[in-house]
Amino acid sequence: MRIRTLIQAAAAVAALAATPAAAEALKVGSTPTGVPFTFLDTKTNTIQGIMVDLVGAVGKEAGFEVQIEPMAFSTLIASLTSNKIDLIAAAMFISPKRQEVIDFSTPIYTYGEGLIVPRDDTKDYTTLAELKGLTVGAQVGTTFVDALQKSGLFAEVKAYDTIPDILRDVNAGRIAAGFADYPILAYNLKDGAIPGVRLVESYQPTSIGSVGIGLRKGDQALRDRVDAALAKLKADGTIDSILAKWGVKPQGAS
Repeated sequence: MRIRTLIQAAAAVAALAATPAAAEALKVGSTPTGVPFTFLDTKTNTIQGIMVDLVGAVGKEAGFEVQIEPMAFSTLIASLTSNKIDLIAAAMFISPKRQEVIDFSTPIYTYGEGLIVPRDDTKDYTTLAELKGLTVGAQVGTTFVDALQKSGLFAEVKAYDTIPDILRDVNAGRIAAGFADYPILAYNLKDGAIPGVRLVESYQPTSIGSVGIGLRKGDQALRDRVDAALAKLKADGTIDSILAKWGVKPQGAS
C-alpha cells in the first residue's frame, strides 16, 4: 500500500513538471484616443490599434501575455513608474526628457506633428512662424506642447486631454489651429469625417520623433526580450503588415 502511494505521488509530481508553465502576464498601458495607434472600439469595449496589435505580437514572440489597461495619455508614465503597469504601448515619442524617467524599446515608427486649421482658412502654411500671434492647441503630455510653448510665437498654447478635443475646438473656431501626431490626424480626418477642419499638407513638422514601447527604468532583461522580438517582427514583415492593416504607410514608403 505504501509503495503504491509513493508511486502515485511520484507520478503526480512528474505530471506537474511536464505541464507547461502559464505564460507571464504583463499589464500594458494604452490610450482610448489616438486612432489608429490606439483607440476604444465601442463595439467590443476594448482598446485596439497599431500599438495594441504590435505589443500583442511582441508578447507572443517574447513569451508573455498582454493585458491592456486603458488610461489617459498624460498618466501613462506615472502608472509605469508606480508599477501599476509593466509596459506602455501608445503613440509616445522617445524623447530625452522621457528617457530620464523611463526606458524605451528600439524605435518602431517615425513621424512629426500635423497641423489642422478651419477649412475656410486656405493658406498653405509651411512653418510655425506663419501662425505667429494666434491661439493654438496640442495634447497635454506630448512633446508638441513643450515645443510650441518654447517657440514663443503664440498668443496662447492650450493643452487638451485628447486629440478629438483639439479637433472640436478648431472646428468650432475656439482656436485658430491645432497640432497633433500627423498619422492620427490623417486617420481622423480621412473621408471628410470632420468637414469644418482640414489637415495642412504643405506644413513641415518641427518635432519629429520615433514611437517606442515604454519600459520601467533599468529593466534590461525585459527590454532585451522586447527588442529581440521587434527585430524579428521587423525582419519578417509583421510590423509593416500591422501598419498597412491600419492604413499607415510602412517606414520609408512614399
